[in-house]
Amino acid sequence: MSDRLADKVALVTGGASGIGREIARAYLAEGARVVIADRNAALLAETAKDLGAAAVEMDVTREADAERAVAHAVSQFGRLDIAVNCAGLGFAVPLVEQTEAQWDTVLDVNLKGVFLCLKHEARAMAAGGRGGVIVNIASINARQPAEGLSAYCAAKAGVEMLTRCAAMELGPQGVRVVGIGPGLVDTPLTAFQQERPHVREAFLANIPLGRVGAPRDIANAAVFLASDDASWISGDTLFVDGAELTKKYPELGRFRRT
Repeated sequence: MSDRLADKVALVTGGASGIGREIARAYLAEGARVVIADRNAALLAETAKDLGAAAVEMDVTREADAERAVAHAVSQFGRLDIAVNCAGLGFAVPLVEQTEAQWDTVLDVNLKGVFLCLKHEARAMAAGGRGGVIVNIASINARQPAEGLSAYCAAKAGVEMLTRCAAMELGPQGVRVVGIGPGLVDTPLTAFQQERPHVREAFLANIPLGRVGAPRDIANAAVFLASDDASWISGDTLFVDGAELTKKYPELGRFRRT
């Protein structure tokens, strides 16, 4: 590794598993001091021990938790330089069958949670006088519609626009805000397609580079965007998807009917 993040302090939400865990691992390898945050206390403790990272339990849908997590990072290491808003969830249900509670759950975690964390991360960075970088994890579904994923698609589209608005407002304070839009990546969240070969094949048929992504693919992008190599990049979302966004999302409704 090249120590591109040497002496930086980073907070990663959703850091106990999947993409968040791999980003935390990559940041540590690049010299950063990392605090991982997650609502799964047992998995959080296990991951923190495995990676050698600091940890704080939090629910991103609660503003008090977002404020406390940021304060914990600042208390532990004296400042906050990098934040990655990675906590997320989703499930497939047809629009007309979707309950209000299901809609609220997806929007609360994937969009409101990013807003609440970003708000307090930006405050800490501005108060520190050093600026910083905030990386929001969106999805190709910010732009690509998918059957049964109306709430998820709407939330991730919101994350992409929130990233642009925040970059505009926070730039004068030296805070860059960027997004990453992963395509299909093998994580616990996407286990549904790993366990059903015909579904996986449908996804692969729409990925020009011919493979599903790995968490490390997203972590590599997160390292670049947080580093000085990306010092004039703000307000944009980088899609890391094997060109999947150039095609179409599989017709998930067809699999539910067969």
